[in-house]
Amino acid sequence: MAKLIGEDRDRFQEKIGSKEARKIRARRDKSRGIWLGLGMMGMVGWSVAVPTLIGVAIGIWMDIRYPGRISWTLTFLSIGLVIGCANAWYWVERERGKIEASQGDE
Repeated sequence: MAKLIGEDRDRFQEKIGSKEARKIRARRDKSRGIWLGLGMMGMVGWSVAVPTLIGVAIGIWMDIRYPGRISWTLTFLSIGLVIGCANAWYWVERERGKIEASQGDE
């Protein structure tokens, strides 16, 4: 029983220590955090919007040139959206890796 309490105390101390280190980093990098967040939102938004709009433009052009039973606009809109989401995922994962690497250095 005493050993269990000691292990719980050790885990608790580690948890508190990591939270304190995170708070210290957040206070030191306060302005960077706000701008990084806003920049990331813009990057994600544009990385989804641009391929989607390109897909719509290609789809409209295809509908005018090659009319048929299927809607090329919807087809290329979907393709552009998938490409945009994959692009956004790439950028978010890349930034997350940078953040984790900087936390590992400290």
